[in-house]
Amino acid sequence: MAHIVRRTFLSLAGAAVASPAVLRVARAQSPQVTLKMHHMLPPVAPGHRAFLAPWADKVMKASDGRIKIDIFPSMQLGGTPPQLYDQARDGIADLIWTVQGYTSGRFPKTEVFELPFLASRRSVVNAQALTEFAQTHLMDEYKEIKPLALWAHDAGVIHANRPVTKLEDMVGLKLRFPTRLAGQALKAFGATPIGMPVPQVPEALAQKVIDGCVVPWEVVPAIKVHELVKHHTEIPGTPTLYVATFVLAMNRAKYDSMPVDLRAIIDAHSSFEGAKLAGTAWDTAGVPVRDMVEKRGNSITMLAEGEKQRWIEASKPVVATWLTDAKSKGFDGEKLLADAQALIAKYEKLI
Repeated sequence: MAHIVRRTFLSLAGAAVASPAVLRVARAQSPQVTLKMHHMLPPVAPGHRAFLAPWADKVMKASDGRIKIDIFPSMQLGGTPPQLYDQARDGIADLIWTVQGYTSGRFPKTEVFELPFLASRRSVVNAQALTEFAQTHLMDEYKEIKPLALWAHDAGVIHANRPVTKLEDMVGLKLRFPTRLAGQALKAFGATPIGMPVPQVPEALAQKVIDGCVVPWEVVPAIKVHELVKHHTEIPGTPTLYVATFVLAMNRAKYDSMPVDLRAIIDAHSSFEGAKLAGTAWDTAGVPVRDMVEKRGNSITMLAEGEKQRWIEASKPVVATWLTDAKSKGFDGEKLLADAQALIAKYEKLI
């Protein structure tokens, strides 16, 4: 398996160092290429356990040990989550996993998948749709790096310190939002949106800086949301309230410097293959988390279909504003929106 690199504190030296630990794979050959993967989540998070580590293991094994991947979770290489993309561009890390919404406005075309009430409630559908969409529309947005996998998570859930059963219950709630458009949607619903990377959520909840957050189920245990709030609201069916998009990216110079056959191995585990692995991981991880939260005694509310329609109507100005912004930036937002909707519908039927 992939190396996880952990921060080890050496009391005698009085300094902290990152050192390779566990998750070794038997190698037929010595590593020819060593890659550093950097991301924001702890190793216990499903995003690490169910996607990033398995993906790295598949690449290492397919290369017969010629590719070695050391994983640095929890921002161990330094910096903040919004800096991850630039770390891949600049070669601070060879591989990074990040949320495009952390750098607001940098990926305006990708943002179409983050519009309220557009995406599927299933990550594997969103992942395939976004991957095909990217091949036609997004390569210019990722020209600074080598994009390996693009996807969007499953249904976003509202987690709050009071019940939310109707639109009026959102008024005044201070909710952490993950993306610019999710923040605009929350504002349209009457909430007070507060942006921050997901690792900051537990402290913000504990200190009452926020009343809740919107995240998918799979993230909940890693940031202790179920312990800090007691009420959870789901949106029925597709389209869902919101999703955030993600990218697994590689430093382009590092990729280009690899032998052709090793680049082919990276390629074989990227694009649709990588997106499927990520989407399946998100969909699978959320189910037991929801069950755990319900058994804990927290309240879980599913909005009524009629109530959902009220929320869709309230969010329409967000879509209209995005379309206007797209025009001002010189691209056809109507075309991108229609293509995104068509691809989501396509993969809803196929998967």
